[in-house]
Amino acid sequence: MKTILASAVLFLATTANVAQGQAVAPTILRIDVENFVQYVEDTSDLSMFATNQGITTINPPRNFHSFVTLADIVAVNGQPATGTVLFDIRVVLLRPSPAAGAAIADTQRSGIRNSTFEILTSEGTPVGTIMATGLFAGVAPPGAPLDALVGNDAIVGGTGAFLGARGYAGQAAQTVPPRGASITEDPANRRRNGGGKTRYVLHVIPLARPEVLTTSSGPTILHSDFSPVNAAQPARAGEVLILVATGLGPTRPGVDPGKPFPADPLPQLTSPLEVTVNGKPAEILLSIGGPGTTDRYRVDFRVPEGTTAGLGTVQLSTAWIAGPEAAIAIQ
Repeated sequence: MKTILASAVLFLATTANVAQGQAVAPTILRIDVENFVQYVEDTSDLSMFATNQGITTINPPRNFHSFVTLADIVAVNGQPATGTVLFDIRVVLLRPSPAAGAAIADTQRSGIRNSTFEILTSEGTPVGTIMATGLFAGVAPPGAPLDALVGNDAIVGGTGAFLGARGYAGQAAQTVPPRGASITEDPANRRRNGGGKTRYVLHVIPLARPEVLTTSSGPTILHSDFSPVNAAQPARAGEVLILVATGLGPTRPGVDPGKPFPADPLPQLTSPLEVTVNGKPAEILLSIGGPGTTDRYRVDFRVPEGTTAGLGTVQLSTAWIAGPEAAIAIQ
């Protein structure tokens, strides 16, 4: 504990002469969901909403009706995760050559949608929420990720690790289409009754990203005695190193914006964190907010065994958002 607390002085000292950071790069989040059900507002009798315990069928209006979509998040970028996808949709069938009841238009969409993706770790720790709004169905817009085939939603913000995010949200090819249900069906039975499986593809432009703090002397990566890792004192495979980082996001316990991290209890990161050395995942031994600092984090990690000697790279990723590579000398 004394060693960790003493490092607060080091964190404060490294804030001087910080080099200008690079431009924030976009991130692609591929969110896999299951138990995907669309509850169609097919009755005006509010007393019947969410009352039917069985599996229902639907008789939707021709156009202009609403429905609510629910699904469970099961993975993000191939890593296990939990959470909820919730959509609020108003159907407006837009068609260049409409059938009866659809709306004539130059574009081909199926309505307007407000979306939330609330993401938790596989253990249930909140990571953050991404909000989007836009046009439901129809082809993805120009510039969308290539595996985003459907939808034209703009990410308008986020919370937690995704605070202030912008970007695009769309949908890949569906593994199993969503199940349509009446608004009268009880959603408490959604997982038991089953639903579809699909993947959403989000092109996220974050407000901030994780970075190894860089000063005029280079990246702040240290040996366990707090001496700098450099060409004269290179890192060794299997050695535990300390790095100082920025942009790793919320902690538990939390702090008010702009306030320093506390020393007791030590603030632990809430978002999934990954450190790679030459692209190989490293064991993380400690990840905390630097006591007495703002937006300065301490991460202790072990250089993977078998790491090739020479000039290597260290890269941080938090909440599936990757930062730039930092150079490291390895013996």
